Amino acid sequence: VTQPDAAVDWPAFLPVTGIDQQQLLSGASRPKAPSSLQPEGVSVAPHFVTTMSRSVSAQFECEDLEGTMAQELAQLLETATISEKDQSKKDIEGFQKLFRSLLQRKGPSVEWEKIQKPPENSIQSYDKIQIRGLSDDVSSLLSKLVVVKLNGGLGTSMGCKGPKSLISVRNENTFLDLTVLQIEHLNRTYQTDVPLVLMNSFNTDEDTKKILQKYRHSRVKIHTFNQSRYPRIDKESLLPIAKDLSVSGDSAEAWYPPGHGDIYASFYNSGLLHTFLQEGKEYIFVSNIDNLGATVDLNILQHLLNPPNGKRCEFLMEVTDKTRADVKGGTLIQYDGKLRLLEIAQVPKAHVDEFKSVTKFKIFNTNNLWISLAAIERLQKLNAINMEIILNAKTLDDGRNVIQLETAVGAAIKCFENALGINVPRSRFLPVKTTSDLMLVMSNLYSLQAGSLTMSDKREFRTVPLVKLGSSFTKVQDYLKRLESIPDILELDHLTVSGDVTFGKQVILKGTVIIIANHGDRIDIPPGAVLENKIVSGNLRILDH
Repeated sequence: VTQPDAAVDWPAFLPVTGIDQQQLLSGASRPKAPSSLQPEGVSVAPHFVTTMSRSVSAQFECEDLEGTMAQELAQLLETATISEKDQSKKDIEGFQKLFRSLLQRKGPSVEWEKIQKPPENSIQSYDKIQIRGLSDDVSSLLSKLVVVKLNGGLGTSMGCKGPKSLISVRNENTFLDLTVLQIEHLNRTYQTDVPLVLMNSFNTDEDTKKILQKYRHSRVKIHTFNQSRYPRIDKESLLPIAKDLSVSGDSAEAWYPPGHGDIYASFYNSGLLHTFLQEGKEYIFVSNIDNLGATVDLNILQHLLNPPNGKRCEFLMEVTDKTRADVKGGTLIQYDGKLRLLEIAQVPKAHVDEFKSVTKFKIFNTNNLWISLAAIERLQKLNAINMEIILNAKTLDDGRNVIQLETAVGAAIKCFENALGINVPRSRFLPVKTTSDLMLVMSNLYSLQAGSLTMSDKREFRTVPLVKLGSSFTKVQDYLKRLESIPDILELDHLTVSGDVTFGKQVILKGTVIIIANHGDRIDIPPGAVLENKIVSGNLRILDH
């Protein structure tokens, strides 16, 4: 199978369920059977080298490709060392399961006409659960909890090497530092022992484990496990580009961590899930490590452990009100009698504008999730966790076009019983994806206490300013060079910066501020400057004399 017809789109994060089987397989030349799989004197089957006829059954085409894939993967496994054989086998089996689903799935993942608004009580207001108040024995609630942080990502998008969790974000504290401080504060305050678990990837595991030494005297037990390692597949042949199991040198780009939906299988296979169940733990709180708003919430934990209706919830997703900045975020719908996560990649093109509507789809997924450990174990044993497959198309540094098969952790909500959404305050969603986000969390807009950021009481409106820093600020190193100190943004509504711009010390920004340096020009905002509802353009240089 090679690149689909021109009519078939392959954008990044297009769910495979939006492409039917025949589209995937038609109108393209099949891959040649790898020479290593051809016995001497045996010719290659004609359908591997000729253009496929559209009348050929898609079922047989899929079986051919699945068989070829199985042979390729078996050859990769033969290159495993004794120490990595067992884990590599589990990874390959997980990938094969996804690939088989890719070939067998038919039709769109969502029929738009079948989408329903979630039932009234399936998404509850945070105020409603907060008003109950906390029980006297908070320690017993926390004794049932495990905190899991998704720690598989690198800091490359912000120009940093190594794990993103090791980037300094506030007072020289990294994402990981802040996480440890938060949990340590809980454990000390309530005399309890909430453990921290990091889901690493092969990209982040070594560097993360080295840095964990600094926390050995903290009051937090830290565990790690690795998510799976899957082979990238060539967009033309739909076969792995890897020649062996190595992730060094030329093979570094041949492998990838398959999205955070892999947490269920990897956590189960690590043995940690079973260990925590034996210790009496009942729920995990999962979140992205770069979401600084994702702290342990005692009201939500109490709601899970002591539900007012007596019926335990197996999966709770924190959602929050959508703004125009969040129109692409996944939302909750009712579908086939189940609460389900709908991502923009699953939406038919004709309905994308409708999906982005703030009036129709009012909430989006923060990826702060509370999940029953017993339910994960039950579903894993039954092989009953099914998530939509996401096709992530990428171009490697050497120009090769590849596809990654991924899944998202929130998509499993439909597999759990009595799932629930909680509409939480926006403050629980404070991700740092760019240096624009970094400016916000480093500024006087927030104060830091026990690892948690809270918005300053001096901010009159509780909304977060919209900050858009241009490409000159993309890398953290460049961003820090251009700011002698972080501006005062307590009264800022909107900041846009474009071009070669620098900020002096103690700059104050208020209202809407737009600063645009044209190509070849430079703007230096002088120390102590106060800009309120201003547009600054042209050339403004401040020279030493």
